[in-house]
Amino acid sequence: MTQLIALQTDITQLPADIIVNAANCSLLGGGGVDGAIHRAAGPQLLQACRTLGGCRTGEAKITPGFNLPAKFIIHTPGPVWHGGTRKEPELLACCYTNALELALKYRGKTVAFPCISTGVYGFPHGLAAQTALSAVRQFLLAHPNAFEKIYFACFLETDLTIYQKLLQEPLC
Repeated sequence: MTQLIALQTDITQLPADIIVNAANCSLLGGGGVDGAIHRAAGPQLLQACRTLGGCRTGEAKITPGFNLPAKFIIHTPGPVWHGGTRKEPELLACCYTNALELALKYRGKTVAFPCISTGVYGFPHGLAAQTALSAVRQFLLAHPNAFEKIYFACFLETDLTIYQKLLQEPLC
C-alpha cells in the first residue's frame, strides 16, 4: 500500500525517484518552486526543457533530474485561479493524474509533489490540497501497488497543516 506523506521541506532536497515541478507552460523556468528546481538541477535542465515545446495546463512532461537527488523531474503547469469559473479544479486534478501516469511509466517508486498552483497562480490552499489528495487517491485505486511513497512537499507551514489534517480524515 502506498504511503501518503506530507512534510515541510525543500522539494529539491528530497531523495525521491521523481519530483514534480509546478511549471509554467513554457517549461523554461520561473519563480517559486519552478525557479528553485531549475537552479538546483543546473543549466542542463533548461536545455532539456527547450526541446519539449512547452506544455499545456494540466498536462505533464518529463526530463532527467540532472543535479537533483531525483532521477527524473515531471513538469506540469497548474491552472491560474480565476474564482473556479474556468475548470481550475479539474485542470489541477489533471496535473496530479498525468504526473502519476508518467511516474508509473518511468517506474518511479517514490514521487514528491509541491503544492501546485497555490503560489502566484492563486489557487486556494485548502481546495488545492483537497483536489491533490482526491486525484492521487483516485489514481491509487486503479494502481494500488504502483508506488511506495508519495510525498506532498509543503514549503509553507500552513500547507503542511492542511495536508496533515486531510490525511487524517477517513476515506468515504
